[in-house]
Amino acid sequence: MKKDIQLIALDMDGTLLRNDHSVSEENREAIKTAQEQGKAVMVSTGRPLLYAEKIVDSLNLSTYLITVNGGEIWSPERTLIERTIIDSSHVEFMLDMALKHDTHYWSSTVEGVFNKNTTFPKNIYDFQWLKFGFDIKDDDVRELIWNELSMREELEVTNSSMTNIEVNAAGINKAAAIRKVCKRLNISMDEVMAVGDSLNDLAMIKESGIGVAMENAQPKVKEAADWVTHSNEDHGVAEAIRRFVLK
Repeated sequence: MKKDIQLIALDMDGTLLRNDHSVSEENREAIKTAQEQGKAVMVSTGRPLLYAEKIVDSLNLSTYLITVNGGEIWSPERTLIERTIIDSSHVEFMLDMALKHDTHYWSSTVEGVFNKNTTFPKNIYDFQWLKFGFDIKDDDVRELIWNELSMREELEVTNSSMTNIEVNAAGINKAAAIRKVCKRLNISMDEVMAVGDSLNDLAMIKESGIGVAMENAQPKVKEAADWVTHSNEDHGVAEAIRRFVLK
């Protein structure tokens, strides 16, 4: 499968990053070589900018950045291009569910990042909500909450691990954000290689010219991918870049 890949879109956690949240030298080298060969390398993450920026900057990436699962798109100069928030009434509903089932919960807002263990905002309507998340160890409770959320057409429901649920506004996902970046770069989705490991990567893996799943990816992600690379602990990103992109 040889395609003329112009843009490499990389998830962070479980993909670009090892389990200790570091980037291996092999991955750094492959990214550097791809950029030297004129390819754009972009991070597409569920993290907010606050928790992604330092790692992205360390890679000297010179293109766009997608954060909070596509809820925000940033320019190469790190100015905001687009932001989509969740209606506060849905956040109120999700917070009620989290409290009712006594689950861990967190959220990314424009104003900051909050979780169950910090002071969660009292007045939900005073904040701009980008993403709401649950972490649920109990499979039955997780399935129940997932099904409840999936019935709400205004919400996009995914995960970034087998025990969590991540919620954005409907239509907000990494693939939709990458399509917008492609338009700005004047390329097609067929010229994109996307690499990821979780359900929040599924759309970009399905829609890109080459969709690559990590060896440590969730089963649904592996099934949808064109190819499965090594694990995040074994420089899987570098392996995919060498195989499909580098001359």
